[in-house]
Amino acid sequence: MIRIRKKYLFYTLGITSAIIAAAGTTTDTYASIYIKNPWALCFSIFLVGLVITFLLTAILSIPVNGKTIGSTIDPSFRGMRLIKKEELKYQAIAGFANAVTTLAYFYVIWSYNNPFTPATILAFSQVVIIYLLAIESITEKNAPTLAEVQSAIIVSFGAMLASISLKGGINARGIAVVFLVLNPSWALFSIYQRKLKLLRFDGCYNDAINIRLWNIVFTTFFTFVAILLMGYFMHENLLQESLNTLSYWHLLAISMTIAFFSYVFYIRALGLGKASVTQAVKSSNIIFSIPFSFWLASIVGGSLFESPLHALIKIMGMILVILGVISFALTEVRGYIFINAKSGYRAKDLIEEIWKIKGVTSIAAVAGSYDIIAKVRIRSLGKGYERIVRVLEGINGIASFKWHSILKEWEEI
Repeated sequence: MIRIRKKYLFYTLGITSAIIAAAGTTTDTYASIYIKNPWALCFSIFLVGLVITFLLTAILSIPVNGKTIGSTIDPSFRGMRLIKKEELKYQAIAGFANAVTTLAYFYVIWSYNNPFTPATILAFSQVVIIYLLAIESITEKNAPTLAEVQSAIIVSFGAMLASISLKGGINARGIAVVFLVLNPSWALFSIYQRKLKLLRFDGCYNDAINIRLWNIVFTTFFTFVAILLMGYFMHENLLQESLNTLSYWHLLAISMTIAFFSYVFYIRALGLGKASVTQAVKSSNIIFSIPFSFWLASIVGGSLFESPLHALIKIMGMILVILGVISFALTEVRGYIFINAKSGYRAKDLIEEIWKIKGVTSIAAVAGSYDIIAKVRIRSLGKGYERIVRVLEGINGIASFKWHSILKEWEEI
């Protein structure tokens, strides 16, 4: 069993997902050269993806030395399984959001119609970090820190610089779709994928592989409904067009195999960090998309940089993305609170009171010098005092408590 610091594991998963995602976007762009209808491409890729995901999950379910092959990717994976009742609502919402995201994604690829689409789409989609930060602030009933706001703006601005063109052309409709459709739906998708990853069954966290499997099932269903409705209003047989595009199944299979592993690593990262921070790390795909765009340009023709000035602007944008990610990484604080209860108070009641505090991620009743140990994750020490310490001071059942910040933490993988 390998042991790795949780921080390193989180960044390894996020960056690996980013590299794979950059390759996947390039493959999708290449496929769009041959499949001109974005709606047909969207549905056909999920049809192929459904088969590919089932096959990959089945292969990863093969037992070896008492464990599944897939446990090397996610230690929580015990094999392919049926969806559980607790997941249904979350999977339905995530599946709907993913269907909307993907429809918008392929529309943007189609509307740009050039080999540099990977860098462009990936760049503008990183503004989703601001959406996620806003959602987390509302759900946690707690305003983000100035450092987090600055980091989100730096990453977003850097991403847009990385996609800038000196020719002056602006695809207003494509940008509107990214900001008003793709980013909000991706934010919703990320939030509910994280909720799914944090569910526990039989003492273990939900695994990313089964989450991806059932997300594909729900996403394919919602995409099918969308294709039928659009075909009806557009007076086109989009379903038949989608089936016709299956002649390019090899390209679609490659794309969905890449997507499978990218999403699995991304979902695992979501289980270790907040959605906004995870997305900030994944925004490094801006950097990794550059060599893939070079490769695609060599196939279809063209130049990635319009001039030395254009290259400099893109490099500055990538540097800002890196700085923003690093800044995000430095804002989060984790710690343990060791609590002594007053005599006469039931541990169960006290635990329920502590569990209501925003930022508390786990609680354990223990024997020894302390009665309860709570693990917390907060944005800063100042927020920790405001949100947690003051609440603890107001709980009558607590006799005393001590806060110890975590310097290093390891995870078995």
